[in-house]
Amino acid sequence: MLQKYYTVKGYGENEIIIEKSRFICYINRATTEEEAIEFIQQIKKKHWDATHNCSAYIIGEHDQIQKANDDGEPSGTAGVPMLEVLKKKGLKDTVAVVTRYFGGIKLGAGGLVRAYGKSVSEGLKAAGIVERRLVRVMHVVIDYTWLGKVENELRSSVYTIKDIHYLENVELEIFVDEEKKQTFIEWMMELTNGRAEIKEGETEYLETDVS
Repeated sequence: MLQKYYTVKGYGENEIIIEKSRFICYINRATTEEEAIEFIQQIKKKHWDATHNCSAYIIGEHDQIQKANDDGEPSGTAGVPMLEVLKKKGLKDTVAVVTRYFGGIKLGAGGLVRAYGKSVSEGLKAAGIVERRLVRVMHVVIDYTWLGKVENELRSSVYTIKDIHYLENVELEIFVDEEKKQTFIEWMMELTNGRAEIKEGETEYLETDVS
């Protein structure tokens, strides 16, 4: 598993007008090729009357799956520049569809490349980009008398609270970077005068907004 990577926050859409043509960009996260194809088909169904529904997606830990489709535009003027924007941004598991309603003015090959590239760039701003970082979930069990102090210290620290379970004792689940595990354990034991019970949990991805 990758230590960290960038992807889109989720669904986003944006429309721009270039020389009277409407370019509507739809962006989404897709972790499999099937998800990407399904999303593309949804947009095509929605805009069945459009001049073109061009698409691009990049999927996999090592960008194993990369596809671009011009959907009737001159070869290499739509899908490829769309894919290039995704690659330039360093994104993974992302699908983009640009729907075009022709406005009567031809843009030429260079104009099309710029239009489809810009459309995806603007679509990405609408969707938002996140960094997904692989972290360890640490389980900390403490007596209720320590909760106020521990929670306050955690909220003003570099660590992120995932969840708090109010049981016989309090169990906190905290996201901790792998290389900071020992530092975290020492800090927590010092904070609670050695009264905390700390266990390592599973690893999972923590998402942080980039834009």
